[in-house]
Amino acid sequence: MTALLAVKGLVKTYQLGETTVHALQGVDLQIERGEFVAIGGPSGSGKSTLMNILGCLDVPDSGEYRLDGEPVQDLGADELARVRNRKLGFVFQSFNLLARTTALENVELPLLYRGEVSPAQAQERALESLAKVGLQERAQHYPNQLSGGQQQRVAIARSMVNDPVLILADEPTGNLDTRTSLEIMQVFQDLNANGITIVLVTHEPDIAVFAKRQVVVRDGKITRDEPTPNVSNAREELAKFPLVEAAASPTEPLLVGKAD
Repeated sequence: MTALLAVKGLVKTYQLGETTVHALQGVDLQIERGEFVAIGGPSGSGKSTLMNILGCLDVPDSGEYRLDGEPVQDLGADELARVRNRKLGFVFQSFNLLARTTALENVELPLLYRGEVSPAQAQERALESLAKVGLQERAQHYPNQLSGGQQQRVAIARSMVNDPVLILADEPTGNLDTRTSLEIMQVFQDLNANGITIVLVTHEPDIAVFAKRQVVVRDGKITRDEPTPNVSNAREELAKFPLVEAAASPTEPLLVGKAD
């Protein structure tokens, strides 16, 4: 079976004044369908550059990148936008929600960009996606009416609404406290248990242990790539925290599954 994501010999350099920054120096990486992979490394290691290329937000200077069997390293801007919209879902540290639109409307956005989905279909699929992260009852709330963890779950629902082949999460717990971070990792683990492929970028080792595989980048090269020896269970870790009545955390197993 062809790997879902395969890069070979990726090279990327940046020019900062008279200084040449070698962000990636011949990176090779394969990720299979259904994996949950954490990419870590110190600041300036190249992990964010790698994530941008995997997310078709940037292109390498040289090397190969195949996503879902399609070579994407030489695609133009419009074609890369098509790949991003149809095959990828993104979750960011800062949530990136539109403040004046409801949770439901935020989740609908990727579908509206596609054009061929009717408003009724978009709403139905967005509600299904919100249900998968336990927020269907908050569909009409605005971001400022939601906690940080709830906002991130809306962002995760938005990343899934197009039924992507891969979800890319860039420091998704960076703005969250410990308990809320565990809630988000529980969501990711539940989604992955239902077959969704996830690549998570984090500089926090205590977050990386919730992924099944860890890749470490340093000085533009992969220095470690191995299964997580003892994968932490976010639901079990959450159980160690006292219940907080105000927190609408998904303490029950989420009703998640592959979208049709």
